[in-house]
Amino acid sequence: MEVPILKQGEYLIASIQSALTDADLLQLRDVLVSQVGRYRSRGVIIDVTALDVMDSFATRTLRDIAHMIRLRGAETVIVGIQPDVAFAMVQLGLTLKGVATVLDLEEGLAFLNRRTEERSFETKPKKPSGRG
Repeated sequence: MEVPILKQGEYLIASIQSALTDADLLQLRDVLVSQVGRYRSRGVIIDVTALDVMDSFATRTLRDIAHMIRLRGAETVIVGIQPDVAFAMVQLGLTLKGVATVLDLEEGLAFLNRRTEERSFETKPKKPSGRG
């Protein structure tokens, strides 16, 4: 099943609508990493609200996607992890270490807005002091 990916300004939003096969997850990875470069996106939101389970492969793949996108110069945030999914992940020792997660899409957009502002502030060239 193909995951719809919407372009919203500087961001891409991938909304996972139902459980994905391993092949679907790998396709999502490839498409997102490619589209970050194509659209010069500064951030990606992966919405997993519809998922009622996340196995170790899905967790690892989402973590890998986030790290790959970071290497491409964009931020990633995963939104909408359901309480039962979070509980099961903790019980199974599955983590999204190094990956930002927030409650919902609204918080995901706010998170990316803050992060991209911070990054642009960090990368602005400093003006010479004029002292010689």
